[in-house]
Amino acid sequence: MTDLATAPNEPAERKVSFAALRVPGARVFLLLMAMVMMADSIEHVISYWVIFKRYDSPALAGFAVISHWVPFLLFSVHIGALADRFDPRRIVQIGMVLFVVASLGWGVLILVDELAEWHAAVLLVIHGLAGVFWSPAMQVLLHDIFKPAQLPSAIRLLATSRMLGLLLGPLVGGIMLFVLSPWLGLMVNALLYIPALLWLWTAPYGPKFRTGPQAPAVAMRGFADIWNTIRVVSGIPILVSMIAVAGAASFFVGHAYQAQMPAFAAALGHADSSGGYSLLLGANAAGALVGGIILEWRALLPPRPRTVFILVMLWCVALGGFAVAENLIVALILLFAAGFLFLAYGAMAQSLVQIHAPPEIRGRVIGLYSTAALGLMSFSGITVGLGGSLVGVHWSLGASTILLFIFTLVLAPVITRRRSTA
Repeated sequence: MTDLATAPNEPAERKVSFAALRVPGARVFLLLMAMVMMADSIEHVISYWVIFKRYDSPALAGFAVISHWVPFLLFSVHIGALADRFDPRRIVQIGMVLFVVASLGWGVLILVDELAEWHAAVLLVIHGLAGVFWSPAMQVLLHDIFKPAQLPSAIRLLATSRMLGLLLGPLVGGIMLFVLSPWLGLMVNALLYIPALLWLWTAPYGPKFRTGPQAPAVAMRGFADIWNTIRVVSGIPILVSMIAVAGAASFFVGHAYQAQMPAFAAALGHADSSGGYSLLLGANAAGALVGGIILEWRALLPPRPRTVFILVMLWCVALGGFAVAENLIVALILLFAAGFLFLAYGAMAQSLVQIHAPPEIRGRVIGLYSTAALGLMSFSGITVGLGGSLVGVHWSLGASTILLFIFTLVLAPVITRRRSTA
């Protein structure tokens, strides 16, 4: 497999450990984003527990997954267009305000004992919309904080801080749930967003702080923006390849296997204990966290398309091995490796998209990537989840990883040939 040539104007990333942390304010920014993701995870922990205890409704639990990812599928490009045209800090803040509204809504309705299923559905939708406001605009904001050569490090560290928040969320959320009670835990959780909200209000980033020539703002055209962005991206093979492989990974596998962890834990002999289940979930997140730290510490794996393809295929091998593992220790090792590889390929693909996106529509291109990398996770519930109900989760996850492996193996040379003839 030959590598895709690097664009002539692509900034070379110096091999400097934790390069992004050398930027003033970067440590505070990343710490606050980890706190935001921890609060996001805490709300999931408490609200999902409340849904289970009150309703024990598989339909509502399924809607929770749909409401989380479908907003990315429908609105990522539009949010990216807003970030192109307006201050991305304000778009991120809108997302955080929606996170606060969701946490407070859960807390108040639980406190007054008026929580109905339709209330829960509305709050889940608000939380999903908060995520789509937060994610693409946050990636656009990185371009105001970091220099082009520091972007790969910044994207990887942002992903690592996200995994840190996701690791701490279940621990802190569990303590809040049983020590403070669900309603008070959610009320306190809403306060965790306030430091980031206030920091963004005065942080010296955004349009009025930019220096040098700026790309002209492109008018927003509603759903036509999606087609226009696809048309532009189709002429840039490296963007096509990264969006396609990220979309395929989300469509075929995504995070759907995490929802099936109880079944995997049971097959590994831990049907009556939460210990094995918790270890399996923790191993995946820990692998991603450790991966981000090691890759930054050693300044490894500069962003290259061929490396992304290889990492995705190795991710398939790790998850495919987990699907057929019969020993808990082996399963934990494979999940740890899968978490490492997931962070590595995801951060690298995101870096390449942001480096090569035309500046005037950067937010739209990032939004299109989010549509593929996050929105298409809506369908992984079908490939892994529904497939698991038909043939078993081991077979469905194994088959999904094989399909993704084949897709990636075929995509790489196709994109390479297209690049060489461009």
